Amino acid sequence: MLYMQTLNVLIIDDEINIRKTLSVFMETRGYRVKAVSNSRDALAVAEQEVFDLAFVDVRLGTENGLDLVQSLLNSFPWIKVVVITAYASIASAVEAIKRGAVDYIPKPFTPDQLEIITERLASVSSMEQRIALLQENLNRIHPETIFTSAYPVMQRVIELARQVASSEAVVLLRGPSGTGKTALAHAIHTWSHRSKKPFGVVSCPSLSGELLESELFGHIKGSFTGAVRNNPGKVSSCEGGTLFLDEIGDLPLAIQPKLLRFIQEREYERVGDQQTLKADIRIIAATNTALENAVKAGNFREDLFYRLNVIQIDLPPLAERPDDVEQFAENMLRFFSAQNHKKLAGFTDTALHALRRYHWPGNIRELRNTVERAVILSKGERIGAEDLPDTIVAKTNPVRIGDPLTLEVLEENHIRGILASAKSLQEAANLLGIDQATLWRKRKQYGI
Repeated sequence: MLYMQTLNVLIIDDEINIRKTLSVFMETRGYRVKAVSNSRDALAVAEQEVFDLAFVDVRLGTENGLDLVQSLLNSFPWIKVVVITAYASIASAVEAIKRGAVDYIPKPFTPDQLEIITERLASVSSMEQRIALLQENLNRIHPETIFTSAYPVMQRVIELARQVASSEAVVLLRGPSGTGKTALAHAIHTWSHRSKKPFGVVSCPSLSGELLESELFGHIKGSFTGAVRNNPGKVSSCEGGTLFLDEIGDLPLAIQPKLLRFIQEREYERVGDQQTLKADIRIIAATNTALENAVKAGNFREDLFYRLNVIQIDLPPLAERPDDVEQFAENMLRFFSAQNHKKLAGFTDTALHALRRYHWPGNIRELRNTVERAVILSKGERIGAEDLPDTIVAKTNPVRIGDPLTLEVLEENHIRGILASAKSLQEAANLLGIDQATLWRKRKQYGI
């Protein structure tokens, strides 16, 4: 199912007056409309744009419109098809429904009939959006993030985020990895008037340049090896909602002017397509590096930086908020206890002391992984120090080569050390001898 802000309507009828009448009706209600007279043009237009409603005449000159119904749904299964005809019969109505049409109306139809059908299908489309969003939320295995804090710095962050949520301004979230930038971006979306529309996430270092451009803007079939079908892209699927660009500092230079153009003009082209498309989405970006340094080094466009940096929100590291550590940990404990069917009363004083004094280089993400692990390993009524990783309980004892540890533990600590000393993710990847996509996967694996 593709999310659309308004119905995007395709009209296929060989009578020009019908096309004009339907087009005027739809456009006066704020719907986007394309009208064509035959199956070939209909399929060509549907290849270029994403439609969620089509009106198809049964007789298209010498063509059978019911064949077009099946062709449309085979290629674009999300489209709702309404069959229209001046030769209505029970047999053709039954055949239309068999082929996948959602409704069937005889000509001449009245404005009231069209109103009922479009309102019903718009409602169905909205309901499908909600179901998809609920399913996405159910598929998440993350505990709810708490947006309260005992610390003035974090309180100002939350207050600023709530203030900017109601605006259309681009927001740039800055802070170390794992401080909750994705969760805050989602909260800003939830607090905004776009909350009922999709929230999408694109992680900039996770894909190659070509695949990342396709992920953002979409592609048409055959535009590159492996493009076996059209892909609308995140920009299209987030229509009316919010798109969160994580680790924007790793966006390839080749894509940066295209993103800049989209932010300024709301226009873009899919990979392999010359047609200019428009979309209404809000952009929120995040970075754990100083983009100013990337600009100076020539790795990030200065004009894009200024367009992204309209509202800057800096998230402090978790180590600066020990009281918040306890609050987060208790919340995560409840979540993972329920998920693992355990009844845990909380943490022992020793365990809480260890959690509070640990420096949390991986921030909230590392804390989440730590609590989940502790819940799984715990055998008592409370999480004790023995359920926590040795690196947290005895943080003063650094890991050394030759210690009786697994290669995985050594790798994790080595990556943490490199990330702590490197000036950027690219520098860290170079020092580790891996590409940024691999580094991104390793960070995700270890909760860094």
